[in-house]
Amino acid sequence: MSKKSGSVLATWLRGLDAAELERVLAARPDAVSAPEPRSVGELADRLQRPASVALALPRLALPCLQVAEAAAALTVVSRDGLAGILGATHGDRAHALDAVLAAMADRALVWPTENGLLHMAAPLRSAWNSPLGLDAPLMHLLAGSNSDEVARMVAKLGVKPAANRKETRLAALVEHHSDPARVAALVATAPAATRKLLERRAHETPERPGFVMFGTPQAGPRPAEQWALERGLLIRDRRWSGPARMPAEVALALRGSDWHAPFTPVPPDVRSVPVTAPDVEREATAASMAFAAHAVSVLGACAAAPPARLKAGGVGARELSRIGKAAQCDEIVVRLALEAASAAGLLARDGDRVAATAAYDTWAEQKPADQLTVLLQAWWALPLTPGGSRDEDGKALPALAGAPPCGGCVQARHGLLAAAAQLPVGEGAVNSAELGALLVWLRPLADELPQDATPFATLIREAELLGALALGAVSPIGAALLADDAEDLTDACRRLLPAASGTARFGSDLTAVVTGTPSAPLLALLDSVADRETAGAASVWRFSPRSVRRALDTGLTPDALTADLAAVAVESLPQPLSYLIQDTARGHGRVRIASAACVIHGEEPALLAELAAHRKLSRLGLRQLAPTVLISRTPPDKTLAALRDAGYAPVAEKPDGSVRIERAQHRRAASPVPPPRLPGSRRRPQQTGDRTADVGAGVDLPALATRLLGAPQDVPEPNPYDGRPYASDTEEIIAGHARNLAFTDVRQLAHAVNNGQAITIEYVATSGNATVRTLSRLELDAPYLHAWCHLRNDERVFTISRIHGVMPS
Repeated sequence: MSKKSGSVLATWLRGLDAAELERVLAARPDAVSAPEPRSVGELADRLQRPASVALALPRLALPCLQVAEAAAALTVVSRDGLAGILGATHGDRAHALDAVLAAMADRALVWPTENGLLHMAAPLRSAWNSPLGLDAPLMHLLAGSNSDEVARMVAKLGVKPAANRKETRLAALVEHHSDPARVAALVATAPAATRKLLERRAHETPERPGFVMFGTPQAGPRPAEQWALERGLLIRDRRWSGPARMPAEVALALRGSDWHAPFTPVPPDVRSVPVTAPDVEREATAASMAFAAHAVSVLGACAAAPPARLKAGGVGARELSRIGKAAQCDEIVVRLALEAASAAGLLARDGDRVAATAAYDTWAEQKPADQLTVLLQAWWALPLTPGGSRDEDGKALPALAGAPPCGGCVQARHGLLAAAAQLPVGEGAVNSAELGALLVWLRPLADELPQDATPFATLIREAELLGALALGAVSPIGAALLADDAEDLTDACRRLLPAASGTARFGSDLTAVVTGTPSAPLLALLDSVADRETAGAASVWRFSPRSVRRALDTGLTPDALTADLAAVAVESLPQPLSYLIQDTARGHGRVRIASAACVIHGEEPALLAELAAHRKLSRLGLRQLAPTVLISRTPPDKTLAALRDAGYAPVAEKPDGSVRIERAQHRRAASPVPPPRLPGSRRRPQQTGDRTADVGAGVDLPALATRLLGAPQDVPEPNPYDGRPYASDTEEIIAGHARNLAFTDVRQLAHAVNNGQAITIEYVATSGNATVRTLSRLELDAPYLHAWCHLRNDERVFTISRIHGVMPS
């Protein structure tokens, strides 16, 4: 950022009233993050930082980006010049342009100056390599030429500059080529081949120039180019390879007065129908109940049998299919639950597995509404789209693969609910796919998935599955997410989701049906004694001899099992279920297996003789030692499994002869270390993505705007060598070593060190490579900074003098 652009912005900011400045502060919250700016000049510096402008860009709607690109293409930007190039000189399009310029001014990206021109943030101008498909302006392309070269061009045009200096000659050439009529008249006199070349090049996006190495021969101009090169219609820079470059002024003139840059001020139409609030809530309730129940099943399956990780990372298709089958849900639900649970700290990498953490056990005991709240908050901040299952080539993608954070995915998620919220009150989209088209207009820089047949189809499906969108409208859950209010989100979930069900209806067909989400104790009981067939708004379990035997294997007696089931039954247990339990119990334990490599014994000689003669058990190597004793060459656990597969119900013994109780061993991963929490934030911030919702939270914007406008216009920056006071010793120490940082960056870095907050820096290593790092756990040891680097996931040491920029994280 140049000092000039910063001072121009500061001058404009000082001319605003308190309400106007407050709008700027609200639109750019990263610029008011702690420590708050002390002056308008410092605020202008923060607003002009490239990283700050980069945070504002993804939140711009399509017409704002179109106006910004047109402004970046013009050498001198004025309101009328923009109107002409955008075809917005009168009528509704002119009013729309004024509205867009006002919106850009509220974000301090484009603002008017006293001379009637428009000024734009310097980093914004460099956001496009070739704005509107144009090359650099003539003044820039001729910056490396000498005075004689410019003189020959001016002479060919018959223009007489006021003085024989390069600056004067160049100004005369720019003035000539900035007049479309003169350029058109000049090109009309060119040879036919040259005219054809110039007209084609005027509508082509310029090639990115390549650097010419020393000694590399450069091709000379083609015959059709020579005439244009002599008159400055094309410029060949000796430092660059590739074709001659056409100045932006020439290209605009040759495109003609009827050519206009794209400008789409009107959003795409979304057809809507009336929907009542109760209908929306009813639909959202059904969706959120189903997802909450499925999520419990998905995470329960992962807790019982942690999925294996692929060598390349992530959970592959086979494991996803296994989990989906166990939870009775689609793959997108499995992916959504896994990614949200991982972000919430309920799942974590544990060697070659993904296991539940201790936090999962606490979460599993919570009410369904509170469980869903945790997953919704995680989904809202996820730097990826969990439902993305295919890449550009159609290849299956693993879940929990640790892909690079995607800020455009966060913008898409937030923009989708914002798009639905723009519908009239009491109406919902006829086709939710049309919300995707509106999202493209609202957030053009949001990332779409290559697998989607229509824009953002997967994201829309996710929002509907979670109950954030219902009947094409924003539900109470979606409204709470948009407001980024954790308390409202919890209240909405508790209002929509009923309490967990602690009872079940048992049928004579050996089924148990639970309406709603089963409580954790009920879920554990039914999963232990029956096999789940369906899950969702209503879940169904089926009893069988195998499932009942599984419960008896845990040490339960038939009477205790019957009593536990009767305690949760809405009505008395049906006789078929009682008979099944008693019949299974009678056969349970008739055969006992002892470990000795192993020994099988029982009280019925006929039964053991039957085992020894059983053809399916021949692979065990059974040999009868006595009428009631068999030995096996197969280990106890495999022998136990083989007998059960053959239809028997053996139990295992301990070495002392007592029955071995079989309980599932739950694998738990260590809880991941969460990223640092910013003071005043209402949810855990992400390292990347839509950070502006957290940064600057809790700031009293009206008071800050009033204070800034009343502060002295020029607050001198302290200097470590002139004895001027600093706010802290940390500031003075950092300022003494950070020769590449502006003082506002020094203040933010010192504040992060003093308050133990995360910070994002631009760092240039000794190799010259520049990287952007998010740091936490900062410890100052001048001239070094010790910190945990989130990019490398390790403790690193940074030289303060190599830090070139600072942004709140």
